[in-house]
Amino acid sequence: MNAFNSIVDKVTEMIYEREPSLLERYGERGKEKCREDNHHHMKHLQTAFELDNQTFFTDYAIWLDGILTKHGMTSKLLIDNFNFILDVLDENEDSLTPQQKQSYTTYLTAAIGVLEGKSVKEGS
Repeated sequence: MNAFNSIVDKVTEMIYEREPSLLERYGERGKEKCREDNHHHMKHLQTAFELDNQTFFTDYAIWLDGILTKHGMTSKLLIDNFNFILDVLDENEDSLTPQQKQSYTTYLTAAIGVLEGKSVKEGS
């Protein structure tokens, strides 16, 4: 979805600004993978919006978190990524309708809450 490119680019830049060591560690290929991952996040947000189904996105977040933690990542990284998306949405993106922005914010906030609850239970 080309409409999401500016959101994805801004989120990716925010992630790499916050953690410059990621570029050293993973190179440009890692940065491209980060963009791909954020496109997936945006596609899942859009699908949840079209279905009017918050659970669709929270289930995606739980599923993805399970994969990431099996590969040595922490839930905090995904939570931070979702918070960066929220920050960019707050910048009033022209590519989203007010209804999309409101729903995406709701879905992201719910997913963050679920992931934070999971982290507390597991001590991550």
